[in-house]
Amino acid sequence: MYSYIQISKLNDFIFCPYSVYLHSIYDNFNSKGYHDTYQTVGKIAHESIDERKYTTSKFILQGIEVYSEKYNLVGKIDTFDYKKGVLVERKYRVKKIFNGYKFQLYAQMFSLEEMGYRVKKLFIHSLSDNKRYEIPMPNREEILKFKKLVNDIKKYKPKLEKINNKKCERCIYKPLCH
Repeated sequence: MYSYIQISKLNDFIFCPYSVYLHSIYDNFNSKGYHDTYQTVGKIAHESIDERKYTTSKFILQGIEVYSEKYNLVGKIDTFDYKKGVLVERKYRVKKIFNGYKFQLYAQMFSLEEMGYRVKKLFIHSLSDNKRYEIPMPNREEILKFKKLVNDIKKYKPKLEKINNKKCERCIYKPLCH
């Protein structure tokens, strides 16, 4: 049996598998020591969700923990309107829809569905410009990619490897890799 995988790590693993390992080293430290501006701003942007103060609507679940037994994933959703079936993942600034964003939403959707909810629509919401991007429901090909990602994470053995210079330049763990 594998340990659970945090849903937020799906996006991180796509960015750089080694960064997930480095993040686990820092889990018990104060994040101010290694977070840069983007991570800090993102954390502040999620406070209303984490404290469940985003809305008072009784139809919107916010910041609740979800779990997928099928994929052995655990995490939190941002918002889910269970009356309309709308699941929203909030990001501070969205310039492009990355696969990691979609896979986080899929993981949340699969978890909610295992909990008995019906998800009808998926959205990524960009807080900085208040834009909402609809993400198509996963087709067979997307589900296979999602399953492959989960399996790749389960099999991953941490090793220092250079993935992409552009990514490395933006990585908060760069000082530990070079």
